[in-house]
Amino acid sequence: MDFGDILNEWENRKNTDAAKRGNSGKNDMETWLDENEVFDKDAYSRTDASFHGNNRRRLLNQKPDDIIDIHGLTLEKALDSLELFFENAKTNGFKKLRIVHGKGNHTQGEAVLKAAVRKFIEQCGFAGESGFEKAAYGGSGATWVLLK
Repeated sequence: MDFGDILNEWENRKNTDAAKRGNSGKNDMETWLDENEVFDKDAYSRTDASFHGNNRRRLLNQKPDDIIDIHGLTLEKALDSLELFFENAKTNGFKKLRIVHGKGNHTQGEAVLKAAVRKFIEQCGFAGESGFEKAAYGGSGATWVLLK
């Protein structure tokens, strides 16, 4: 089988799949996400009205509703603390959080807690937009999170 055969097979499969779907208006990626029950967090964030306009700007500029400092903890303790922290935030209706995880200056290689926090936020169903804090609040050693 050469590249031309593979391309033809792909095109045929794509056309067959499109015919099966009908005119749903979904592209291949959206269809795959639906079929595999994958939640597209980024797509949800872009369409959620609470993340747009003045409300979003206001949230980004306000002080966090709660702050947790996990730097210096073991990975396991940090993840357990994050779990409780986010559950508490959800229960109390908080909109913005700050996580102080450190920059990993004393770690050889990648900063363990910084990477763990990023992964935790990506997997948390009610965590929305996030980013590193301004230098005055910890820079790349702290992360802000807006909750949905």
